[in-house]
Amino acid sequence: MKSLARLLPYFRKYRRTLVWGVLFIFLSTVFAVIAPAIIRQAIDGLEKNLTSDALLRYALLIVGSALFSGLFLYLTRQTIIVVSRRIEYDLRNDFFQHVEKLSQEFFSRFSTGEVMAHATNDIAAVRMFVGPAVMYSSNTVFNFIIIVGLMLSIHPMLTLYALIPLPILSYGVNRLGTIIHRRYQDIQDHYGTLTARTQESISGIRVVKAYLREAYETAVFFELSEAYRHKNMRMIRVQSLFAPLIVLLVGLSVILIIWLGGLEVIEGKLSLGELTQFIIYLGMLIWPMAAIGWVVNLVQRASASMKRLERVFDTVPAVRDTERTNQDITAIGGEIRFDHVRFRYDDDGPEVLHDINLHIPAGSTLGIIGLTGEGKSSLVNLIPRVFDVTGGTLRIDGRDVREIPLNVLRGSIAYVTQETFLFSDTLRSNIAYGRADAGMEEIEWAAGVAQVDKDIRDFPEGYDTVLGERGITLSGGQKQRVSLARAVLRRPSILILDDALSAVDTHTEEEILKRLKDIMNERTSILISHRISTVKDADHIIVINDGRIVESGTHDALVEAGKLYADLHQKQLLAAELEEME
Repeated sequence: MKSLARLLPYFRKYRRTLVWGVLFIFLSTVFAVIAPAIIRQAIDGLEKNLTSDALLRYALLIVGSALFSGLFLYLTRQTIIVVSRRIEYDLRNDFFQHVEKLSQEFFSRFSTGEVMAHATNDIAAVRMFVGPAVMYSSNTVFNFIIIVGLMLSIHPMLTLYALIPLPILSYGVNRLGTIIHRRYQDIQDHYGTLTARTQESISGIRVVKAYLREAYETAVFFELSEAYRHKNMRMIRVQSLFAPLIVLLVGLSVILIIWLGGLEVIEGKLSLGELTQFIIYLGMLIWPMAAIGWVVNLVQRASASMKRLERVFDTVPAVRDTERTNQDITAIGGEIRFDHVRFRYDDDGPEVLHDINLHIPAGSTLGIIGLTGEGKSSLVNLIPRVFDVTGGTLRIDGRDVREIPLNVLRGSIAYVTQETFLFSDTLRSNIAYGRADAGMEEIEWAAGVAQVDKDIRDFPEGYDTVLGERGITLSGGQKQRVSLARAVLRRPSILILDDALSAVDTHTEEEILKRLKDIMNERTSILISHRISTVKDADHIIVINDGRIVESGTHDALVEAGKLYADLHQKQLLAAELEEME
């Protein structure tokens, strides 16, 4: 239950409304217990020649007490249940906000499906504790205290007999609650797996169809669904014991009271009206006692779900602002220096970058060449602190990059990655994603630089064309160019293009680079590519092999050196000549 203590700040936020809700529960209970007392007077009055007017008065009083009890019950729902929805809203927003701040390392451990399961099922389970569980717990407490107090005032010994089953009930509820907690946590863990698999299958539907794996994916889904059903059935079997157990024990109490109370009436120690009032009160305890089982079930579910949510909430972003961060820094110029930088993704994993020493003057253009998997992307990922260096120092404008506030650092960098991502929104919104205040003229300018303006105008809706998921309605080259336009529009201090033109033909690439030339002259630019043609005009070029800088210089100097760069250049020239001959 310690995990549920995390909800206390949310309860404090709405404490006034919750206090009113608890007060309404109390008043509802008070008016509900008035009716049996009126019924007792009416029954006892029948033995004393009760008049029809008096009987009508009793009937109206019973109806009136029921109306007031119902009114306050309605107000209870308008306070406590509404608060539960507000807390759910706050909790979900806090969860999403926290997830957005987490580092890349978190998303390599948690799948999208798992995070989605937390954001939906787990938070919904917590809401059921905040609303119904709190409401019915309060209702049970007030009913039990008030009704048992009234029963004791009628006949203390009968009350003790009526409460005999309570220790058995308490033990049964505790045992069943422990089992439910364990099984529900297992269910939620499996639900995360099921959601993750479903999300992957739908996201990768083109690959699934291309390899004719529909039947396989369906079979895997059915298998996971069957396991999910089986786990739920195991828990439901335990849950189903609650109601019969409670009804059985309360039923035994009623039988015992009718027998013993009947003897008291026969002996004249108890009036018929008092016995009737007592039995009605005992009947009124059935729901509160039954609610104990339901509430315990909700609490155990919420506790299990909150534990799962805590795994996310307690995750501290590996990359974040710290006490080293200088909040006075509000802009960066663009000079970058790597001093003996080393990097590995995991503490016990292999080193990806080895002793990198590199100086990129502000306003210059750096070209990076290397084969796949040699560390090019890992190198540039350190600049916006997608990951932090594990050795050495990375400086921007002479400052350790960790001294620069993250929002300033990333707000000054535009990064087009190898894997383009576009949102299911209009082309206009996708290009203006980093500059929500951008006007249409600026958007068209950026699209023109990226050589995608003509393609966009060919669409029936132009810039208002809504893309499919992940931009599926565009070709690979079009997606890259839209992503490039998005980066250009930001007018950043540092522009990083990580193989951002790989899906574009050489002629279009040449046109894009011509238009980018003026833009790159004004800012620090880094071009990563497997094509020599992309980087040949850069101020400085480095060749990375096995996580090390093995060559550096201008295009002409590297060709003349006759090493790896010259070899790649020669092969690509030959490939271009063969292509022209075809």
